[in-house]
Amino acid sequence: MEAYKQEFIEFMVESDVLKFGEFTLKSGRKSPFFMNAGGYVTGSQLKKLGEYYAKAIHDKYGDDFDVLFGPAYKGIPLSVVTAVAYSELYGKEIRYCSDRKEEKDHGADKGSFLGSSLKDGDRVIMIEDVTTSGKSMEETVPKVKGAANVEIKGLMVSLDRMEVGKGGKKCALDEVKDLYGFDTAAIVTMAEVVEYLHNRECGGRVVINDTIKNAIDAYYEQYGVKA
Repeated sequence: MEAYKQEFIEFMVESDVLKFGEFTLKSGRKSPFFMNAGGYVTGSQLKKLGEYYAKAIHDKYGDDFDVLFGPAYKGIPLSVVTAVAYSELYGKEIRYCSDRKEEKDHGADKGSFLGSSLKDGDRVIMIEDVTTSGKSMEETVPKVKGAANVEIKGLMVSLDRMEVGKGGKKCALDEVKDLYGFDTAAIVTMAEVVEYLHNRECGGRVVINDTIKNAIDAYYEQYGVKA
């Protein structure tokens, strides 16, 4: 496993963004783990987060893109901090763009988008926190495609929960890939998280002991993608 992935796993735990225990998700599922990207709130956390996204995007997609698009609301800061990190790490200027939930009808920046406007020929990387259902893509992809003649190169999320999506057979990231025809990836998968953290101290404590590991295994027996 790449060093930045190991660092990112520890970063999620130390930032209290990835937690283990018993949680009820919005879907109603009872999960032994929970990830909330809204927990990144300080300047140093956001700086590091942007760097991890930038490294993962560079690793997966290279430099062959022009715009980072972050769907409102959580995708807005993600696209900004990642664009900053990309400039610092790789010396490439990437524009950021996000959508508005409500269209602005006045001022110089009126319209449906924040940041850079989308132009014909732009190559776009979508950026999100975590995708469990793919629902946000249903709203976002038509907006992006309708704004200009762009090419969506791919989607990057921070954590792939590796659960079945709405179709009940494939994970949400694979469903997005099949539905829209662009690649999908995550900084880390839950399999990598479990592999790295099982019985390993992180921040002075073991967060995935045998009991939690067994609960995660049972969860994936029920909700995981079957081989």
